[in-house]
Amino acid sequence: MLHDRVLVSTEAAGGERRSSSGIVIPATAAVGKRLVWAVVMAVGQHVRQVALGDRVLFDPEDRGEVEIAGHEYVLLRERDLHAVAEADDRQGRTGLYL
Repeated sequence: MLHDRVLVSTEAAGGERRSSSGIVIPATAAVGKRLVWAVVMAVGQHVRQVALGDRVLFDPEDRGEVEIAGHEYVLLRERDLHAVAEADDRQGRTGLYL
């Protein structure tokens, strides 16, 4: 990886989703701009805010897809990340930081 690039693997989302109340939302339903969670697989030498294994939130329209060894990944700049999820062991915090 070079400069401020981050290689992430998106979580497999099978077409349908469920709301918090259990309602099934079909893949064909029109949804507004929606951000996507992914796991960091590699980072460039100038990346400062994320590390390998972090869960990050990004806009799926600001991405470049790449296939490596049969697996699909997304290549992003660090500045295109919206949030990083922290581990759940922190008490009294929201679990996200920017």
